[in-house]
Amino acid sequence: MLNRNDREILRALAAEVGEIAALPVQAEKRALWRKLNALRPERPMVMIDQVCWNEMNANDELTLRCTDAECLDYETKLRRLLYQWHHFPVDMVVEPSIKIPKAVENSGFGIATEEETAATDPQNAVVSHHYRNQFETEEDLEKIRMPVIRHDSRETGRRLETAHEIFDGLLEVIPWGVEPYLSYWDPIATWMGAENALLALMDRPEFMHRLLKQMQTGYLSMLDQLEEQGVLCGPQEIIHCTGGYTDELPGPDYDPGKPRTRNIWMFGLAQMLGMVSPDMYREFEIDYTLPLCERFGMVYYGCCDPLDDRIAEVRMLPHVRKISMSPWAKQERGAEEISGDFVFSRKPNPAFVAVDSLDRDLVRNDLLTTRNLCRKNGCPLEFILKDISTVRHHPEHLSEWAKIAMEVAQEP
Repeated sequence: MLNRNDREILRALAAEVGEIAALPVQAEKRALWRKLNALRPERPMVMIDQVCWNEMNANDELTLRCTDAECLDYETKLRRLLYQWHHFPVDMVVEPSIKIPKAVENSGFGIATEEETAATDPQNAVVSHHYRNQFETEEDLEKIRMPVIRHDSRETGRRLETAHEIFDGLLEVIPWGVEPYLSYWDPIATWMGAENALLALMDRPEFMHRLLKQMQTGYLSMLDQLEEQGVLCGPQEIIHCTGGYTDELPGPDYDPGKPRTRNIWMFGLAQMLGMVSPDMYREFEIDYTLPLCERFGMVYYGCCDPLDDRIAEVRMLPHVRKISMSPWAKQERGAEEISGDFVFSRKPNPAFVAVDSLDRDLVRNDLLTTRNLCRKNGCPLEFILKDISTVRHHPEHLSEWAKIAMEVAQEP
């Protein structure tokens, strides 16, 4: 049974979210995202995500007051949403709904991470990792298992019943399925360690091809199971920290009770391969990722990897709409290669806010450089400030960055 005080706390927060969601600006922002994602932008769009929330609670706005674990999860989500809206909303959209994750279990590939971690701030979730190599022999390939998807419909029903009791009359309760995260190289980095995996590309390429082929088979099977069991998510409002609003999805064949991969966005990346040649990138990433991208309606590709010198390879992937331009990318080359064919998804350097005193001119000039290059080359543009590990306990830095970014985005 729900704690009465917890329910009252959550309903008060939900009521505030509902009021914000009803503001006309939400529809205006949705329309702007749709224009950008159609490659016909009205202006650059701006988002802030992956925030160091442990440093944000300067005014007690994020202090949790619920007691039940499930209610604490809802409270955390709602308080963070409200905090962002009040302090650095940029082009976020607040929806009059709350997503309730379906109880879906993915067995994965059967490899448990073996690692050591080190932290500089015990309150920060960002830590350093040292992984033990678990793929040193041919026999180690036998460790790979095919993912098995199981849906606990009874638990999903319980979650929805609880959510309706809390939020009915204030926010729409939406059962939310799985948003597939499809990367070969992020898991491999945790199974082998990045250095070991990169050396294996040179020393044992056939071994790595066999590993990738097994993973590809597993991912395709996983997608089949998610579709068959009707536990994929619906059309996303957010895809990897950016607005996913589009008129092109979910498509005329969409069945809300049984979403298909072609109805949604996919997010793909190969961060560890940022230092290999474009030819090797094609051999060990593009060729294996292509069958995955084929299944999805739209694709956001890239993350922290510099992709400016391999746009020709990324173009081989079907349905790509946005390409990440990380802080380490050479922007001029990236803009020339992307032109008007994709969204230039710029990731400004989060180190600019990880300082004791924010250099506003540095922030503005960095954003202006990107905007001017994109204007010159006809690139649809978004600024996505993410991977914010620290602001040196100056939460106001995000508000100041947001103000500058919106000024740059809205300047004629």
